[in-house]
Amino acid sequence: MSGTLQGRTVVVTRPRAQADALAGMIAERGGRPVVFPVLDIAPTDDLAPLQAFAGRLADYALAIFVSPNAVDFSLPLLLAQGRWPAGLQPAAVGPSSVAALAAHGVGNGIAPRERFDSEALLELPELQAARVAGRKVAILRGNGGRELLAETLRMRGATVDCITCYHRSPPAGGAAPLDALWAAGQLDALAISSSEGLRNLVDLLDAEGCARLAETPVFVPHQRIGEIAVALGLRRVILTGPADAGIIDGLCAYNWQQS
Repeated sequence: MSGTLQGRTVVVTRPRAQADALAGMIAERGGRPVVFPVLDIAPTDDLAPLQAFAGRLADYALAIFVSPNAVDFSLPLLLAQGRWPAGLQPAAVGPSSVAALAAHGVGNGIAPRERFDSEALLELPELQAARVAGRKVAILRGNGGRELLAETLRMRGATVDCITCYHRSPPAGGAAPLDALWAAGQLDALAISSSEGLRNLVDLLDAEGCARLAETPVFVPHQRIGEIAVALGLRRVILTGPADAGIIDGLCAYNWQQS
């Protein structure tokens, strides 16, 4: 597959700490990755809820980590209090978060195997009413975000605590690097991995930049992101498989001659 992306410049919009893997895949296939994060990730300013949860880990039956960031910004503090309780099932939205859990020494994490989103997670046997009713569930996440997990689990009878362990914000600075690439005819595609990041990107661009974005191939790994992209006026939205592997497969399979 080496050389499949030869001569193509692809903008990777993941947060900087999560951009290297996809950027490396693009480079391995002959492309030129440009990392331009559209989400800044930082620790939460208020650690009190996380510290309180750390003192009550054994009271919970299920701990859900919505992203690798949720793992990395919470587990060091949680594990500083002692070992992970044997009775506390770790769960995650996708395999990257399960791998992050394992890297911190927390094994046996569960996650969906095909679609990596809240809906797929809620389909797992461990999250059905018969398993969660009357039990305590913690959701480790960033500020804001979707409430589907918490609301559904509460409807299934669980007591749910949502714990913010990191903060997401729009990136500082403007879109000058992207504008320069477009002006030079050197921006072939963007990979966008979150709805929030997509909105941040659109907010960063002026009218000319939005017009250029609308005509640039944009690769997204989830139908919901694609629907939002279309609603925002993007005309060349390519839905890929999930995660970095899905995005790189979509990039390599794309007919660049139509661009």
